[in-house]
Amino acid sequence: MATKAEALTPAPTVNDQQERETVFDIFRRWGYLQSSLDPLGQYLPPEPFPTPAPEGELAAEARSYYCGTIAAEFMHIPSTEQRLWLQQKMEQKAPKPNQARILTQLIRADLFEQVIQSRYLGAKRFSLEGITALIPFLDRVLETGASLGVTKAMLAMNHRGRLNVMTNTIGRPAVELFTKFEDVDPRSTMGGGDVKYHVGATGDYTSPDGKIISLHLASNPSHLEAVDPVLLGRTRAKQERIGEGGKQQVFPITIHGDAAFAGQGILAETLNMATLHGYNVGGCLHIIVNNLLGFTANPEESNSSRFSTDIAKRLPIPIFHVNAEDPDAVVRVAAIATEYRQRFHADVVIDLIGYRRHGHSEVDDPTVTQPRRYAIIKDRKPLYQLYAEQIGVNPAKEAEQIQQEFLNQQKAATKADHIPKLAKLPSYWDKYKGGEFDPADEVNTGLSAERIAQLVQKITSTPADFHIHPKVKKLFEQRQEMGSGAKPFDYGTAELVAFASLLEDGTLVRLTGQDSQRGTFNQRHSVVVDTQTELRYSPLAHLSDKQGRFEVYNSLLSEAAVLGFEYGFARDYPEALVMWEAQFGDFANGAQIIIDQFISASEAKWGLLSGVVMLLPHGYEGQGPEHSSARIERYLQLAANDNIQICQPSTAAQYFHLLRRQAMRSWRKPLVVFTPKSMLRHPDASSTIADLGRDRFLNVLPDNEVQNPRRLLVCSGKIGHNLRVEREKRKDMSVGIIFLEQMYPWPEEEMLAALDQHPNAEEIVWVQEEPANMGPFFYVMPQLRRVARDRAVLSVKRSASATPATGSAKAHDIEERTLIDIALGTANV
Repeated sequence: MATKAEALTPAPTVNDQQERETVFDIFRRWGYLQSSLDPLGQYLPPEPFPTPAPEGELAAEARSYYCGTIAAEFMHIPSTEQRLWLQQKMEQKAPKPNQARILTQLIRADLFEQVIQSRYLGAKRFSLEGITALIPFLDRVLETGASLGVTKAMLAMNHRGRLNVMTNTIGRPAVELFTKFEDVDPRSTMGGGDVKYHVGATGDYTSPDGKIISLHLASNPSHLEAVDPVLLGRTRAKQERIGEGGKQQVFPITIHGDAAFAGQGILAETLNMATLHGYNVGGCLHIIVNNLLGFTANPEESNSSRFSTDIAKRLPIPIFHVNAEDPDAVVRVAAIATEYRQRFHADVVIDLIGYRRHGHSEVDDPTVTQPRRYAIIKDRKPLYQLYAEQIGVNPAKEAEQIQQEFLNQQKAATKADHIPKLAKLPSYWDKYKGGEFDPADEVNTGLSAERIAQLVQKITSTPADFHIHPKVKKLFEQRQEMGSGAKPFDYGTAELVAFASLLEDGTLVRLTGQDSQRGTFNQRHSVVVDTQTELRYSPLAHLSDKQGRFEVYNSLLSEAAVLGFEYGFARDYPEALVMWEAQFGDFANGAQIIIDQFISASEAKWGLLSGVVMLLPHGYEGQGPEHSSARIERYLQLAANDNIQICQPSTAAQYFHLLRRQAMRSWRKPLVVFTPKSMLRHPDASSTIADLGRDRFLNVLPDNEVQNPRRLLVCSGKIGHNLRVEREKRKDMSVGIIFLEQMYPWPEEEMLAALDQHPNAEEIVWVQEEPANMGPFFYVMPQLRRVARDRAVLSVKRSASATPATGSAKAHDIEERTLIDIALGTANV
């Protein structure tokens, strides 16, 4: 029987519910425009809704959910299930957090910065003050994640607040970070190392109920967003190591600056990877540490829309904005975002809006460019004090204890005599090493003819009901002839046999790039397409039940993010053969930051190895400035201390052995390979089945076809084949042709042996297709002079030029003919 009170409360009618939905729908869509987000009240003033805003009780209730210190943008998400889930989370009374825990974290965050400021005045640290709510935010993310199955968290962030996160989230003792400020033992890092706010760190997080998450903060250069795809590649590798359930267990978090999020293109490329099959990591938490400043630039100078996060609206994902001076709201958003990622395996963006107490770095005076804002900041209390007042607690005693703890650790740092290691490598790196190459670590890469034949049969097999394209069928038939020894191997077939041999031995093989499944030059066909159903099939994925996993993906139209991803993947899958292929070699210049900051320098800066392979099609064939040169000179300029390998295999067998060598060696260094284009099927570059069976890759190919030549030409790649063909036409065997297959590390002994094989040659001539200011010329000439044994060392090359190649095919032919005539003729070089 209904009570009197119940009888007086009528049940909502259909019309009432419709009215509620109409009102709430307006606030769900536009409430973020009138939220209170800037703690200083200077930026992000309320904007009118595009539709009239209703008034009344329903509007007041909706406004309380959507126009407070949390703003949510999610109505652009097409999934009804996801929108309803977010609505339910937003339209409920906020759960009360553990305020004592939040307060402690805020105290630790602020006082850590204050101790550094007092003890290392003027030292750069990129303080977190003004947005220390990041620390309880991350704590809530990890606590929630631990309850939902997360066992590993991968973090990437730029320098703002990085030291604070290292000690208060990753768990590194503060004494280690203070020791970095003391800069002890400088001789141990001469010529290497990195600044304290770039290095990585590892640690463990223990949740209040005892669950443990291993944490890894990735190393990052000053190119703020460059680490984004690297972190996702590392995350993907760790997820694949786990297998089923990996995406639920390994949780990626990237922390950005507001100006960088809006401004740096690699971030947009990385966002585009979110649901792509080859790059999906089950969602990433993107946190913007938003100071509403980019160095000295105001928001209106950094992004063209209201929020720096608007670029993320290209994806069907939620975007939260939260006032960083409302810690309770901050941790509420942290929990919702983490639950959403774990439930829907999608990205989430959280815009944590605060301010920057000091300048961009502590040596800057921000009052020069933002005097009004910093007049407000000057008198603003630290967040922990504001929060303590809000919850009615006196923080003085706890603050004093925490401050003394940090001061004691700072004092201990002054007595340190060595640089602390902030990170520990996973055990799967135990059998790999860097440093200088030890010849004792060389491996035998040859295969028997019988095994090669078996592998060729497998890589050319498709299901009986598969409708293969006639041209591909003919190609497979030709490859079967190669496997039987009836025809010589071309590059495409030799490559796939190398892949298959590694896969059968249990090695993971991963290749990505634009058009990499088929191959830019129609040379690979690692995946074939059914002509009737367009279903795809890869013979390399069906070699045996115990084979390694084969992954080949046509990438998004990007170089920087894709190469960064593959570098990251290789970092956490060292036993795999991980390759990125440029459509044309010169397109790699779009990824120059990744090459400069990670691939070539990570060992010297951070002590981190990688075996990533770059495949760069290279060769002058009259196709113009953008399709000729892979810019060999740039990689040689980056080469030092055996940091990378730079090779140009001139035959199919050499390419085969090089790929196998890279996977089989314990010496883990990036490999840059200049691959052919027109020579992919050229008879002069083909190889016999016996060539694939020899012991190993040869760093130098001597000329065994000539006797007592007058001149020795040393070259690399296509030009060497052009010279060989022309020499044969002229029947002139007075010129020897030596191929330099590995440019770096320089093969001193092999080159010396190849030259000494012809002691009567009066001159040694370096020949290259590239202009004089490009290619290997500047690097090779001093090396050759050192091993020439007093013989003249000359060179043949195109004249110096501001562009790599002519745009005229006829002009190219004239230039190439001239190069060959000078190299082979009697004219002066």
